[in-house]
Amino acid sequence: MLEGKIKEVLLVASGDLRLSANQDCWATQDAMEQALTTAIEKQGWKVRRAHLYDAVKKHGFIDSQKMGMEVFRNVDPDQPIIVAESVWQYSHHVLAGLTTHRGPILTVANWSGMWPGLVGMLNLNGSLTKAGVVYSTLWSRNFDDAFFVERLSEWLSTGKIRHDQSHVKDFDLVKIPVKEETAGREFAKKLKDKKSIMGVFDEGCMGMYNAIVPDDLLHATGIFKERLSQSALYAAMLKVKTEEAEAVLNWMLDKGMIFNWGEDPKSDLTREQTLEQCKMYIAALRIADNFGCDTIGIQYQQGLKDLTVASDLTEGLLNNTDRPPVVSESGEVLYAGSALPHFNEVDECAGLDGLITYLLWKELGMQGDNTLHDIRWGEHFQGNEIDDFVWVLLISGAAPASHFIDGYKGAASDRQPPMFFPFGGGTLKGVSKPGPIVWSRVFVMNNKLHCDLGVGECVLLPEEETQRRWKETNPQWPIMHAVLDGVTRDQMMARHKANHIQVVYASDKAKAHEACRIKAAALAELGIEVHFCGDVKFE
Repeated sequence: MLEGKIKEVLLVASGDLRLSANQDCWATQDAMEQALTTAIEKQGWKVRRAHLYDAVKKHGFIDSQKMGMEVFRNVDPDQPIIVAESVWQYSHHVLAGLTTHRGPILTVANWSGMWPGLVGMLNLNGSLTKAGVVYSTLWSRNFDDAFFVERLSEWLSTGKIRHDQSHVKDFDLVKIPVKEETAGREFAKKLKDKKSIMGVFDEGCMGMYNAIVPDDLLHATGIFKERLSQSALYAAMLKVKTEEAEAVLNWMLDKGMIFNWGEDPKSDLTREQTLEQCKMYIAALRIADNFGCDTIGIQYQQGLKDLTVASDLTEGLLNNTDRPPVVSESGEVLYAGSALPHFNEVDECAGLDGLITYLLWKELGMQGDNTLHDIRWGEHFQGNEIDDFVWVLLISGAAPASHFIDGYKGAASDRQPPMFFPFGGGTLKGVSKPGPIVWSRVFVMNNKLHCDLGVGECVLLPEEETQRRWKETNPQWPIMHAVLDGVTRDQMMARHKANHIQVVYASDKAKAHEACRIKAAALAELGIEVHFCGDVKFE
C-alpha cells in the first residue's frame, strides 16, 4: 500500500466534550489501544499516536473540534490513519481533519458494552458517510480473531475493506403488492401535501453531524424545521406551576410506575428532580403547541445539562400515546389522545422516521408509539427457544412505556449517571416486551436521503441474562433484546450509518412484513432511497 515508505499507521482517539467522561473512560481506551497496537505490529507495521496523553486532563482523547484541527495540521495527510474508539465520542472533533485526509482511513471499535465505543464509531461512520469521506470500518472483542485479523491485513495491504452486504436489496429492484404500494404512496402524498413542522431545540447534539438533515432534503418530504432554543424551554419550565408538575407525577404513580428516589441529589434521583422533569414535559408540550409542531427533539447534552435535570423522562412520556394530560395556559388539552413523537438528541433523521412511522401505523390500525435506540452491543444467546444473535438496544431517553412489559407498571425511573448528567434527573426504564418489530434508519449519503429498514423480533431473555446485559451497559436505561431477521452482526455493523436505530412494534409477524413494505413505498414517494435489509418478504 505504501511502497518505499515506512510501514507506520497513525492513531487518533476522538473523545467526549465532558472532562469527567473522558477521565472515567480513559483506562478502557488505553487498554483497547494496546491490544489494537499489538495486532497491527504482528503484521509488521508500527503505530504512532498522533496526539499525546495529557497529564493535566488525565486522558489522551481529542476533546474538542479545535484540538482535532490542531492534531491534523501536524500529521502527514497521506499516511494511513486509524480512529480507535472504545467510548462515546463527538464526531466533529475529528471530522474536519478526516475530510481532508488523503491516506486510507479506518475506524475501529472494541466489541464491548461497557462504554459506548461501538455507538461512537457508528456515529462517526454515519458522519463520514454524510460528508462523502471514504473510509473502512472494523470491530473486535480482543483484536485477535480471524475476522478482524484478515480484514486488518486487507486494509494494510490495499487501504480498503470489503464487507458482506448481500443482505441489502434496493426497493427499486423488487416488486411488492400493488395494493400495498398504492397505500404507501397515497399516505405519503397526503403527508407531503399537508406539510408538518419539526421542532428542533438546538441542532447538532454532541457533534452528531450525521443527525442533521439539510433543509432542502427535508423540505422535499413535506417537513419543515422550526428552530427553537433550549433556553426558551428552560424559561418556559420556570413558568410551570408546582401543582401542575405534581399532577403529572401523581398520574405516573397512579399507573404504578416506580421512582427510585434517594437523599443525595449529587448521586441519587430525588423527588425534586422528578418534578423538574415534569415541568419540562409540560413546557415542551406548550411550546410545541404554540409553534404547531408535529414532532420535537430536545438536545439537552449541550446547554440544558448545565442548567437543569435530564430530559429523558420527558422524552419517554412524549412518545407514549397514553401519557399524563397537559393543558395550555388557557386550559385547552394539548395533543389529546396522541403522542408527540420525540427524537432523542435532536437526531433529525430519527425525527423524520419517527413521525412518518407514528402516523402510518395509526392509519394501518396499529399503535404507532416508536423510539430510537442506540445500537449498543450484543451477543449470541442460546436458550428459551432462542438460538440467535441478540442485540442490546438502549437509549437514555425517548423509549415509551407502551414498549415495556406491563407498561407503566413495569417502568421505573433511575438517576442518570453523574459523569454525564450533573443535575440528575431520571430515565423511563423498562424491559421491552416480546413481539415482532419493524426497524429502520434514515441517513444522508451522496446528498440524498436514504432509509434502511427490515423486520425483527424483540425476544424475552431470562431475568438473569437481562440483568447481566444491563450491568455490561447502562442499568439505568430502557433495554430491548432484538433479533434482526436475516442480518448478521457483522453485516449490520458494516452497513449501518448511524448510532441510532428506529423501532416500532407490529401486531403480528405477517403485519410487520406488510407494514414494512407499505412504509418503504411511502418513503420512496417522499423521495427517499429505500433499501430492504435482511429477510423482508415482498408479498
